[in-house]
Amino acid sequence: MSDVETVAVELLAQLVGIDSVNPALMPGAAGETRIVEHLEARLTAAGFATTVVPAAGHEGRPSLVAVPPGPDDWPTVVLNGHVDTVGVAGMPEPFTPRIDGDRLVGRGAADMKGGVAAIVAAAEHLVAAGAPVRPVLALVADEEDASLGSEAVIAALPGIGVRPDACLIAEPTDGVLCRSLRGFALVRVTFAGRAAHSSQAELGSNAVTHLGRLLHAVDLRADSVRADSGELLVTLASGGSSAFVVPDRAECLVELRTAPDRSSADALALVRGLLEPEWQAEAELLTHREGWRLDDHGPAADLARRLGAELGAGSSFEAPYWMEAPLWQEICPTLVCGPSGGGMHAVDEWVDLRQVRALATALTTVLGDWRPDAD
Repeated sequence: MSDVETVAVELLAQLVGIDSVNPALMPGAAGETRIVEHLEARLTAAGFATTVVPAAGHEGRPSLVAVPPGPDDWPTVVLNGHVDTVGVAGMPEPFTPRIDGDRLVGRGAADMKGGVAAIVAAAEHLVAAGAPVRPVLALVADEEDASLGSEAVIAALPGIGVRPDACLIAEPTDGVLCRSLRGFALVRVTFAGRAAHSSQAELGSNAVTHLGRLLHAVDLRADSVRADSGELLVTLASGGSSAFVVPDRAECLVELRTAPDRSSADALALVRGLLEPEWQAEAELLTHREGWRLDDHGPAADLARRLGAELGAGSSFEAPYWMEAPLWQEICPTLVCGPSGGGMHAVDEWVDLRQVRALATALTTVLGDWRPDAD
């Protein structure tokens, strides 16, 4: 095992040992402060200039940017990963890393502290070796919820003096290159009925009945959306307030997943098109994110080819879910590749240490002599 591989595994165990559950998902959870402090101290000692970037309006939700020494005309690659995790319900020892063969078990091991450990170890190795490249680390908060961290870091980079030629996101892809990911949108539909005694239901207007009709309409439309590489479903529904009362209110959340070349903002028009006037329903677009495809040409495509050759990854990954690549693509060509395992967001999460080691080694090889004008 090489030095960079050993460092990556040791760092991974340290990171899993730090509680960084996202408080937006689990109120009162630890958040990212401790893990950012740990990484800031480490990277400062390794010669990086570190900047803690807060999420505006969200106290205790820091991200970290670590800029290595070196002239500005060296190629600059952002190595990005998120340091928050989902909750730990049902896990007896979520923050006690346990190695079982080639698996490291613990919350966040695969999603995505394995990727973070690999990119940090690689960046440290490149700096220590004097490689003519600037591997800037962007270690962000809140990816598991609203992407507050990446949005804050992207806005802060010009002031830090970082103009990236490319960005690599080390999200779990089973060690192969991600070629695309789907966008998504969330629409809330509210129904206004009219309350009445349930023994005289004809005097009221049943909001739950109208909700049920929308559920059926969504199911009917879902097949055509799926045929277009998307997904449409209701993920949350509620209505009524009491027994023996005709419900005067109901609501649901409709989720749309879109193919990379489809606009997620179209979700609002799609849902409104399913509503009937007599339902007294209002639809509101709560959030949406666009999909993404890896460039065919340019710096990210070149890095992808080189990294794939080093990893021996002949296959590719079309992600059914969303990652932050579209945010980074707005400022520089972006690619996604990182170590996976199993049990992500589940009670038995683990990462494949072979993939962690392989990514750390491949990055040191590929970035050591990389130039962004290559294609």
